[in-house]
Amino acid sequence: MFDRIAAHAVEQALEWSPAVAILGPRQVGKTTLAKSVASTHPGALYLDLENAADLARLGDPGLFLSGNRHRFVVLDEVQNAPQLFSELRGEIDTDRRPGRFLLLGSASFKLLRQSQSLAGRLAVVDMVPLLLAEVATEFQDIERLWVRGGFPDSFLAADDGVSWNWRQNFIRHFLNTDLPSLGIHVDAASMGRFWRMLAHLHGQLFNASAIASSLGVSSPTVSRWLDHLVDSLVARRLEPFHINLGKRLVKSPKVYVRDSGLLHSLLGLRSNEDLSGHPSTGASWEGFVVEQVCGRLPSHATVSFYRTAAGAELDLIIEIGQRRFGIEAKFSSAPKVTKGFWHACEDVGVERAYVVAPVRDGYALAPNVDVVSPLDLPLERWV
Repeated sequence: MFDRIAAHAVEQALEWSPAVAILGPRQVGKTTLAKSVASTHPGALYLDLENAADLARLGDPGLFLSGNRHRFVVLDEVQNAPQLFSELRGEIDTDRRPGRFLLLGSASFKLLRQSQSLAGRLAVVDMVPLLLAEVATEFQDIERLWVRGGFPDSFLAADDGVSWNWRQNFIRHFLNTDLPSLGIHVDAASMGRFWRMLAHLHGQLFNASAIASSLGVSSPTVSRWLDHLVDSLVARRLEPFHINLGKRLVKSPKVYVRDSGLLHSLLGLRSNEDLSGHPSTGASWEGFVVEQVCGRLPSHATVSFYRTAAGAELDLIIEIGQRRFGIEAKFSSAPKVTKGFWHACEDVGVERAYVVAPVRDGYALAPNVDVVSPLDLPLERWV
């Protein structure tokens, strides 16, 4: 199983761009998607650049690329061959046909930094864990995806115990193997403690000084560790909305563990029963809603949150062109909003706002405010 939304985006990008890059965390399904795309191209060539034999075929990148000019070429874990990018630029300039190359990378920062020479020649598609829009057909599917997260092997596991074990192994492998392979050399135990602390701060403002004091390291170190998790696509840094409103606005970002299943593993929450009544349940639901929205937005959309010192607050603001929409997440079957929500909607000037809650049937709170299930968010109407 792979992200059908990403698959559609890749197919569209291949129609006009000579090279397309799929970026996403490990085990999210990039290779499955790439092989599916390659199967529609007769004679396609797939190379896994973590495989020594495949990497050796790129000993002379220029000769390899020119010799396979007639083929659709898929290069997996392309950050392992940095010498390739300058050669790709020349090869694409020689033959700018769309849909020639599909590149896969397990982190955003490394691939994008190396691919600067491909500006104007490379389209980038972000691949996220599975979304409700792809896997949910019934209301109870929401709970399963929320508890287990969207990594295919976790979501599709035979039972919650197998899913839990997969996620525990993922976290261990990520800390001990994936980060070093991406050139991030941080003690695994220290990064593990930081990641777990981040899970407890999920949905809260990021205070580097407070975290640094707890961990016994410097504030710059903590900020750098957050950068590593964000760049490795397992954490989200959500910046505050800024506009000249004459109000005291919060300036610190909010932080989230992007996959709810990984969040629950870091918090030691194995099942829905463990989540029930837990202090982090509301924040977990908020992060889940944020990812469901962000994973379906077009690339030109921008997201932020809004909070003032006076208490006006919106969990998520989506800007698409000149249009603004607001999202408030509430883990309640009968959600209630505060005065701060209404003030925030007015301050920001949202066209419409949605209170996203685990409700079976939505209803209107006001002419431009609806309570909806995450299954029923009408994101496609906003574009």
